[in-house]
Amino acid sequence: MTPSPAGRRAAARVATLGPGFAFLTVFLLVPLALVLSYTVFRRGRFGGIVYEPTGENFARLADPLYLDVVLGSVRLAAVTTLLALLLGYPTAYMIARLPGRWKAIALVAVVLPFWTNFLIRTYAWIVLLNSQGPVNSGLEALGLGPVELLYTDGAIVAGLLYAYLPLMILPLYSAIERLDPQLREASANLGARPARTFWSVTLPLSLPGVLTGCVFVFVPSLGNFVIPELLGGGRRIMVGNLIRDQFLKARDWPFGSVLALAVIAVLVLLLFAQAWAGRRAGRNG
Repeated sequence: MTPSPAGRRAAARVATLGPGFAFLTVFLLVPLALVLSYTVFRRGRFGGIVYEPTGENFARLADPLYLDVVLGSVRLAAVTTLLALLLGYPTAYMIARLPGRWKAIALVAVVLPFWTNFLIRTYAWIVLLNSQGPVNSGLEALGLGPVELLYTDGAIVAGLLYAYLPLMILPLYSAIERLDPQLREASANLGARPARTFWSVTLPLSLPGVLTGCVFVFVPSLGNFVIPELLGGGRRIMVGNLIRDQFLKARDWPFGSVLALAVIAVLVLLLFAQAWAGRRAGRNG
């Protein structure tokens, strides 16, 4: 029996979407469900899970020790995101206004750091920022050094900013590139200065790209544990380090799951904010 057109379309959807959904189910939804289920159980005496319901894991989040780690992580991630926005927006704006050939070259330059191993790039910052590195040598030549740059919060922010700045530039470029140039021309024809045009036309319409870039930078910065370990020298513990230690060292999987759930909750809130801004910008457009 020959299948109907609707049956063929359904089979085509299953064939094309099925592998992707299966991958997400096995490697995302199932592990996420396990993490969520561990949050309500107790840690065993020697690690592992004791399947006895408890709310103690959530109460431990209010402990000043862990609360200080969470708030410190949010602060560093927020500073990194703000700096990435301040640097990324003008960069994306200028790339969007370049001629076609130079635009492609600039975009390749933005993603070029991703062609190098992440650990190698992080170790390069250790060479740059240590007491005998080129940055301190230059400061010393100017009579301003040496300065302790490595193993500080500033070094962590610099490493996070370097690692995730392209993730801010690319969505901003995409949002700015899609803007109708006639809107800016109309604003200029009505007598608006370039600064007024930017604040009243360009920035509001590119707000979805701003929020997308902020999500792309803030969330991985919050969960990163390699850069705080290497550039912070272990002096600053961030949420990513705490989660890793709970799973691999303390073997406290329930509390580690609660911390991971807190990071996921922050991500969900940011995604809702992004969706709201996207709808609002669409209505304004």
